[in-house]
Amino acid sequence: MKIFMLGWEFPPFISGGLGTACYGLTKAMSKLGLEITFVLPRTIHTDKLSTHVNMRTPADITTSQIVLDENELKNIKFKTIDSALKPYATAESYRHEIEDMIRAKQKRSSTVTIGAESLDCNAHYAGDMYAEVHRYAASAVKLALQEDFDVIHAHDWMTYPAGIAVAAVTGKPLVIHVHSTEFDRSGENVNQMIYDIERAGMHAANRIIAVSYLTKNIILARYGIDGEKVDVVYNGIERNGNGFNFGKIGINKDEKIVLFLGRITMQKGPEYFLAAAKKVLEVMDNVKFVMAGSGDMMRQTIELAAELGIGSKILFTGFLRGEEVRKVYERADLYVMPSVSEPFGIAPLEALNHDVPVLISKQSGVSEVLTHVLKADFWDVNEIANKIVAVLKYPPLQMTLKEHGNFEVRKLKWEDAAEKCRQIYEQLVSQPVCV
Repeated sequence: MKIFMLGWEFPPFISGGLGTACYGLTKAMSKLGLEITFVLPRTIHTDKLSTHVNMRTPADITTSQIVLDENELKNIKFKTIDSALKPYATAESYRHEIEDMIRAKQKRSSTVTIGAESLDCNAHYAGDMYAEVHRYAASAVKLALQEDFDVIHAHDWMTYPAGIAVAAVTGKPLVIHVHSTEFDRSGENVNQMIYDIERAGMHAANRIIAVSYLTKNIILARYGIDGEKVDVVYNGIERNGNGFNFGKIGINKDEKIVLFLGRITMQKGPEYFLAAAKKVLEVMDNVKFVMAGSGDMMRQTIELAAELGIGSKILFTGFLRGEEVRKVYERADLYVMPSVSEPFGIAPLEALNHDVPVLISKQSGVSEVLTHVLKADFWDVNEIANKIVAVLKYPPLQMTLKEHGNFEVRKLKWEDAAEKCRQIYEQLVSQPVCV
């Protein structure tokens, strides 16, 4: 079985959970013998490879191919399309990216055309993010025509137009993987253009994979999709860890650490984390609240911590990666995820994998599969604070959550997710393509 997979982030170039999910899923698929061509909308240098992929340029121009593990690499090849698209980008941030590229190119050469809203820099990047999504789709079709595959698998909204286009040209079945919807990211203030792209992708797809029943219900209710078309495939967790030195983080040895790790955006509920932190600090002083991550609400969140008078108790680390994440988990006494709308949530699994007790919002897909964790509504800051205090003050509770939670997370394997995807693929290729 050969899969033409379209994604828009992958380790080591990673901004959030989608990259982690794509890594774990494709690695497990490789072990099952599935052959995958993974396409990314970016230029990636071959000297920064993940451990189980073989990266090549879109046109297969002569390039060094590095073999790290023969057993894993033999079923995976990685192709990239020069593009300024980035994970979690907005139309404004994309435009700034193009402007920065133009200025940088002007300093090096005179081959820039500014007025045409394009850039001669080995590729012609569209000046508008939505136009770039469709330019990327056209490039993906060119790649697809050079490949032999049975199924198209597209991850999240930026790749849906590419998936639709490749399916139209090749006649191959299309699977789209919904890791997040515009309603998760923006609440009721949805971007109509992104919603329209998501809806078009869902209706064009032969099958839809949702990361939770929470996400499936949104797909059915908000996008008008038949439930028979949607399969729920839960994410998994890598059991092996590596290690960077997290370094000095300004925390005393006798202080308890409550960890928030994720993008600092509306979706993740950082303001509820701070509101709960203030209530905890009213009854406990030897606590530090670590906010690891970055996002569009970073400045607003820092200002809110100051307004609440708890700035000295909140540590903002910025974006962490690799073993920096492992180190911060090792220091944490409790992980809190107060997400407003979380399609799944891989970070709680990572915390449990590092023997860290977990408190998650009931508005998360991962709450469907975890029982040995604490749960609260994201808006109930009193309940969140009470449960934080309980874990920090009562070691037996903390130990019980650690032991049972770690045992429970072992059942969530990427191999199981990959097997479910394989079954979906086989069902599609064994029947006529019809949408």
